[in-house]
Amino acid sequence: MDTRLELTFLGHQTWLVQGGGHHVLIDPVLMPAFGLPGAECRVWPPRDIDASLMPRPDAVVLTHEHLDHFHLPSLDLLARTVPIYTGPLLPAPVEEAITKLGFTVRRLDHTEPIALGDLRVTLFPAGARTLWWEDRVVQPCLQVGDGPSVFIAVDADISDLYIEQVAEGTQPVPRMAVISNNSQIVPPGMPASSINLLPGLDGTRHKTGLSVLSQLLLEVLAPLNGVRDVALCGNGFLPPNSPHGPFLYSDHPTMATAAGGLQHLFEVHGPRPGDRLTVSATEKVLRDQVGWVRIDEDFEYESLIAHAAFLADPGDITLAPLAAPPADWDQALAQIRIELPRLGRELLATGTGALACSIHEYLSGPLGAHRAVLRLLDGPGGQLLQFAWDVTTASFTQVEPTSRDEAMALYPFGAELHFQDYAALLRGHLQVWDVAGGAMECWHIGAPLDSPVYAFFRVYGEHQRPDLAALSYAHLASAIPASAGTR
Repeated sequence: MDTRLELTFLGHQTWLVQGGGHHVLIDPVLMPAFGLPGAECRVWPPRDIDASLMPRPDAVVLTHEHLDHFHLPSLDLLARTVPIYTGPLLPAPVEEAITKLGFTVRRLDHTEPIALGDLRVTLFPAGARTLWWEDRVVQPCLQVGDGPSVFIAVDADISDLYIEQVAEGTQPVPRMAVISNNSQIVPPGMPASSINLLPGLDGTRHKTGLSVLSQLLLEVLAPLNGVRDVALCGNGFLPPNSPHGPFLYSDHPTMATAAGGLQHLFEVHGPRPGDRLTVSATEKVLRDQVGWVRIDEDFEYESLIAHAAFLADPGDITLAPLAAPPADWDQALAQIRIELPRLGRELLATGTGALACSIHEYLSGPLGAHRAVLRLLDGPGGQLLQFAWDVTTASFTQVEPTSRDEAMALYPFGAELHFQDYAALLRGHLQVWDVAGGAMECWHIGAPLDSPVYAFFRVYGEHQRPDLAALSYAHLASAIPASAGTR
């Protein structure tokens, strides 16, 4: 029996795995970009996939619902007879959207492997320490017969159940681990929600390629002794409307080379789209290229030139909106006013809310009831709308707008985003990952997870707001051409 596994990297976190004569497509993003219309992220490095030449998958594995893993237009390229496998915690609107395309969704847990001839795919739950916005992830482990296994640690801490089974000997130590690089570090000078605007409190300047490699190779893999090979993926997209090009430390071939010179525990691979890694029991991992994936070298070159120019002189970059201005400003404002009481209540259960209720003094002395502020830029008539969060009523009250510096002096927590982006979020034209991920700026006291950006993740994620998720999937499906269909 041929027990080798062939992993073809298709960009970002999409893989086509062949074993035992069967093919499994994991988190298919097969088009040049993903995301909702108007907020698409270009896959990096840029590539074009000829789906007509791609081997037909026998199954698709969907690890979770985030749009860099779940892409309806890419699924629409596949035959409807291909089953879609996922874990037990996938939000219901995702399954409903896939079913509307004509597919069958099968939910499995780690006790029920996918069996395709001699190829087994087991979906393990994310590790218990995984942060809440990724805790519905499943992590595939693939093996042909008794051959070498490959574990794909998608977007989460390595599964505790998988670690336990490896320790018990019911699962072999994986020959290769695939690790997601989700650092998403923007160059200095670029606005980002991960940056704390309070002077002296921004910890992102300490994030370097060395810290990224340390986290990926030493911290994440610490529970898995004996792994011989590691493949890096993730960080593989260009944020919409970004002048800086790729994220820092997203060049995985360079990262892999650096890792090889800094440690001796395992061989590190940094595949580019179209690279195929062949994993066997005894031989070194082999790499070649498939003919149906082509790097867009012209676009890549232009983006790297822009990236170098931005690093040399970023200029004065201000926060830019993602969504177009609403045609119905008054209705959009009314919708926001209806939403704010709910946001005010749910904020109490977040890290932001818990810390805001536990402090008593701030820069100017004792605090009153107003502990956080939401600033919506360029509202109706170009006005700044400012809403203060009152912890005694768990509600937002509109207050007179101030400068950002004045707001930071008054409120220990604050978030700024464009009015049109918040309105688009409430209408399903943007997701919270679009807005809070790159179109919001924040300040806060406390630890990084006390930031309002993570409060937004908790309040507006697909698990908490399936109604907004369903709207966004309908918006994405509406952009699929009517002539598109099965292969």
